[in-house]
Amino acid sequence: MSLSHDLCWGSVTDVVQRLGLTEVHGDDGDAYQVLRSEMMPDPVGTVRVYSGVVTLAYVGMVVAPIGLDSHMMFAFTAADSAVPHFTVDSVQNPDAYAFHLDLIPRLDLGANLAYMDHCYGPLTEVRTATLELDGLTPAALSPRQWALMSEWMLANHTTEAAFHAIRATVDAYREHWFSLVESGIPDEVLDDVAPGTLARRDDRNRAAIFNPEVDRVWERVERLLGAEQSESVRGLLAAAGTEAVQR
Repeated sequence: MSLSHDLCWGSVTDVVQRLGLTEVHGDDGDAYQVLRSEMMPDPVGTVRVYSGVVTLAYVGMVVAPIGLDSHMMFAFTAADSAVPHFTVDSVQNPDAYAFHLDLIPRLDLGANLAYMDHCYGPLTEVRTATLELDGLTPAALSPRQWALMSEWMLANHTTEAAFHAIRATVDAYREHWFSLVESGIPDEVLDDVAPGTLARRDDRNRAAIFNPEVDRVWERVERLLGAEQSESVRGLLAAAGTEAVQR
């Protein structure tokens, strides 16, 4: 398996095992969805989904002829939970590596200082240290993409050496996220969030994050998979969730 696969899949297996998630199988009894392309006869990727206290969606695509080795996972907390979602995205091509890592906020950080400090303050030191690593260059994200995530998001191109080094960063972010899932968000930092606010914001936020006009990666996905498969993957990521509550 590639370094890109290992970085992302390590988080998938850790979340599934630690939180006791159950895989949701597809019609063939295995992967939730097998991804195919008209470019080649063999499958080019898989979608795996796991359910439980969170809903985890993994999308992996490997197409050697075009140098694509891409893996992403999103662990979505419940619609009415204030616990951030957790995401890891890793990409490898013949010349470089890239990764994206974040805890996606469930409230407006600019208007909820106590929530921001509780959920993100503990990540400041590791984020600062990671950005000081040799071999990292910023990914070309638009201001809109940054605004939809958190200021603690890391999105960088890396050398192979730096890609090895950021595994510790991914582990630190994931471990902090586990603490939020398992302990919940204290009521005193939520500032009396009205019922329904979290779910409504999450619907709108995810619709924007996975909007093809915001993230142009969906244009490339559509060229590879076709419109129908691309839309099914995008729709899954925009809507996946559970009824569990973590507060």
